[in-house]
Amino acid sequence: MPGPLLTVTINESLRRGAKVGPQIVSGHALLELALVVAIFFGVGTYITWPSVKGTIGVVGGLFLFWMAYGILKESFQSTTMELSGMVSEKGLRPWVAGITVTASNPYWFLWWATAGAGSLMAAAGQGVLGAISFYIGHIFADYIWYILVAYTVARGKTLFTPMVYRIVLGVCGLFLVILASYFVYSGTGFLLLLKS
Repeated sequence: MPGPLLTVTINESLRRGAKVGPQIVSGHALLELALVVAIFFGVGTYITWPSVKGTIGVVGGLFLFWMAYGILKESFQSTTMELSGMVSEKGLRPWVAGITVTASNPYWFLWWATAGAGSLMAAAGQGVLGAISFYIGHIFADYIWYILVAYTVARGKTLFTPMVYRIVLGVCGLFLVILASYFVYSGTGFLLLLKS
């Protein structure tokens, strides 16, 4: 599903090339491993608490606003030199971006607390090897998808004019603004439920 991780993968692939695809998804995979272990040992139920969902939504949304600001700022400052491959390496390291963008997405937690946990527990019916197999299969699919996206975007970059490059960055930035707004809105809603 399109979300912050896909948006950041597209943006970073334009800036730094296809090499960031596996790096971003490695950060994502590391966080998913921690969550899978936590769910396997019964900690996953806390993710569904309104206070946890609300906090993740608000903090995650604010983080995405910060990232969107950086992308939008770059879309106005990009030059032909950057487009030709001389892009600066400023910003988060790709694997750190994978971790932080994943952690800032409350719907990632909700998916793991519901459908993901259900699938994991079904696989765990076969024991620890079943749970490991589920995780490996899930992450393998993530690697295939995000490497394909990064490679496609990086290769297609040579076809971009400076204006198209700026437009793509602008669209990515605006998409993150929309996601951030929704995350803050829904997170605030969960927190307000606690007061009523």
